[in-house]
Amino acid sequence: MSNEPDLVRRYVAELLGTFLFVFVGAGSAVASQYLFLGTLDPGASLLIAALANGLGLAIGISATMGISGGHLNPAVTIGLLLGKKIRGKDVIPYIIAQLVGATIAGLLLMAVSPSASGSAVHWGAPALNAITVAQGTAFELIMTFFLVLTVYGTIVDKRAPKMGGFGVGLIVLADVLVGGPFTGAAMNPARATGPMIANLSFPSFWYIYWIGPIIGGALAGLVYNRVLEKDGQN
Repeated sequence: MSNEPDLVRRYVAELLGTFLFVFVGAGSAVASQYLFLGTLDPGASLLIAALANGLGLAIGISATMGISGGHLNPAVTIGLLLGKKIRGKDVIPYIIAQLVGATIAGLLLMAVSPSASGSAVHWGAPALNAITVAQGTAFELIMTFFLVLTVYGTIVDKRAPKMGGFGVGLIVLADVLVGGPFTGAAMNPARATGPMIANLSFPSFWYIYWIGPIIGGALAGLVYNRVLEKDGQN
């Protein structure tokens, strides 16, 4: 019997889960800009972004992990590939589904956000501030390493506590508090690129949101599989 419907459900789950995460995460920046029109304290704005991205990802993962594994992030997918937790033939379809979900979220934010908030995609996309491209790449690499390590330790490992996406949401919240002011703390190529595609606008440093997270996710997958996971079990 063909398993094609199962494959389709997994890809759709990745699309919908990434859409949920990006719509909530990027949408929180748009909403903050509209409500406070630039008067919101930067610390409060950072906290709102951290909570929205952390909660959005926790819910998105919890809703889809039983179907697709709840990756919602190309860096997570690649990290799981190198840890031998996903088949190689599923990697490209997963990443495409994640990018489509993130782009749809960006397009819908542009369509439904009030003009008074300015460009929805401008406020929803991550940006590099006060640091160099090399520093930004390193920031994204380190934060994504922690993210994927947490995915392994709280979801993938058979010894992991049953907590859905809550642990991953917490590390995203923490990472945004640390790196948000400098890179936007995307830790996710789809989260960064989807709004850029929606707006057909790519900053000169766009590639750091692919290079840093993918290397960080790959390193985390290798470290957990080869060093931390008992007997490298699948």
